[in-house]
Amino acid sequence: MLDYETLRLLWWALLGILLIGFAIMDGFDLGAAMLLPFVGRTDAERRVVINTVGPVWEGNQVWFILGGGAIFAAWPPLYAVAFSGFYLAMFLVLCALILRPVAFKFRSKLPGPTWRSVWDWLLFVAGLVPSLIFGVAFGNVLQGVPFHFDDTLRMTYEGTLFGLLNPFALLCGLVSVAMLAMHGGTYLALKADEPVAARAASATRWAAIAMVILFLLAGVWVAIGIDGYQLAGTVAHDGPSNPLLKTVIRAPGAWLANYGLAPATIAAPLLGVAGALGAAALLGGRRYVLAFVASALSVAGVIATAGLSVFPFLLPSSLDPNASLTAWDASSSRLTLMIMLVVTVIFLPIILVYTAWVYRVLRGRVTLAAIADVSSHHY
Repeated sequence: MLDYETLRLLWWALLGILLIGFAIMDGFDLGAAMLLPFVGRTDAERRVVINTVGPVWEGNQVWFILGGGAIFAAWPPLYAVAFSGFYLAMFLVLCALILRPVAFKFRSKLPGPTWRSVWDWLLFVAGLVPSLIFGVAFGNVLQGVPFHFDDTLRMTYEGTLFGLLNPFALLCGLVSVAMLAMHGGTYLALKADEPVAARAASATRWAAIAMVILFLLAGVWVAIGIDGYQLAGTVAHDGPSNPLLKTVIRAPGAWLANYGLAPATIAAPLLGVAGALGAAALLGGRRYVLAFVASALSVAGVIATAGLSVFPFLLPSSLDPNASLTAWDASSSRLTLMIMLVVTVIFLPIILVYTAWVYRVLRGRVTLAAIADVSSHHY
């Protein structure tokens, strides 16, 4: 059996992989929804956009469920604090995610342009709200979240929904919106018929430039304007899951320390920038598959940057830094982590193979001719 320290490190990495998987797979659904009113100018063109994601969005959303389940099982204190403290924000996300399938179905119930336009804009909202809130959540993690524990480890959260919407968090939210709009645009350029594909490629280039500028601005803000967190003294990596058994200090620029300790980690932010610029350039050369891969790598790089910057912290506390949750003191038991790892090793490859098979079956563009075929069942 693997030792406790290794299991904790593995599950920190697996959590990051699941979050990246969700952002890449469900991210292009959200991005396509945000671009829907702008790249589709007729009802048929908007139906093309919807039908590029209609067959796959439910499967993509499994990554969101996997991420939440992994947090619940592997990091119970993190689940308790995050889902309690961010309750209203998560409620908004869930409402938006529920709105998406409703809009898919109800849009086609009536042929009127006003009816369908209303649902199209609701799909835009269903893509924008989660994209923004997820980025806002990462922004608050980098600043610290207002919670603390008493001596019996009962958690108290003292923040508000509007408190989450602070300037830096909103900047991170805009990074997320631009990133997923870019990713959704590359997907539409790959899967949609003309002229939707051309408009999506143009939107992607603007979104990629905006994402890079906002991402770099957020990095400068973190470097010079936000106090990071550092562990003080010796920490037992295989110790009990009690976040009050350590000492944490806050210091300017502390979130950049990991890049000095492990210089290879600088690859994450570089990948975020290079992937976005590469996607924009590749679309100009009509290399759509490579552009989508570059966009996915950019998404992975941006999320990995946040995770690597705060490691080993999972959720810092702005009220009591010593109560911050880390990979070394917020996990489930060693046995639980081991059982979960075995299950993951067995079933994750099955999910990946099945997902790859589905996308192979659904390969090819969604065309206007196919949408116009009344004998087919399209959204």
